[in-house]
Amino acid sequence: MIKLGIVAAAVGAVLVGAAVPAAAAPAALPSYEQWQADVKKVIDPAIPWLQSRVAQGGSKLAIVLDIDNTSLETHYHFGAANKPVLAVTQWAHSHGVSVLFATARPDILPSITRWQLTNAGYTVDGLCLGKLGDSGPAATKQRCRKEYTDSGYTITENIGNRPTDMAGGNYEKGFQLPDYDGQLS
Repeated sequence: MIKLGIVAAAVGAVLVGAAVPAAAAPAALPSYEQWQADVKKVIDPAIPWLQSRVAQGGSKLAIVLDIDNTSLETHYHFGAANKPVLAVTQWAHSHGVSVLFATARPDILPSITRWQLTNAGYTVDGLCLGKLGDSGPAATKQRCRKEYTDSGYTITENIGNRPTDMAGGNYEKGFQLPDYDGQLS
């Protein structure tokens, strides 16, 4: 009798499962080459825009960048610089624009994050990490940009790959790299 109940439950579960359509699987992430092409489409206007902005003048001009899958190729080549983004920061630094980072990475080990960035070739003029009281990545990024602007920086460009990187303002122009519907965090 117990065996019959187990079989009936199993058959019922299969029938119920068959009646419910499966959720569509997320599209596969593109190849590295396609990702880089997509990144370049977004980031190519960043240096010309920054050239124009620097020519307008101002004090303590800065750019703010996300880290994972923006500054670093975290998904495709862990720890490697995302070269089109690195080029923007190198131009910025060589023209007196500060290079600041805002990330939801926890603030317990800032030296490791700073090391990863400098090891990949980035100048790090400022690093703002997630804090225990932050209510999520968007709140962290907003807090970081506000802290930078409260310190006198004018954030000319904000570069990230997630909508949470762009939320909240405190910057003049945003460049949102692809995240493929949230698949690249």
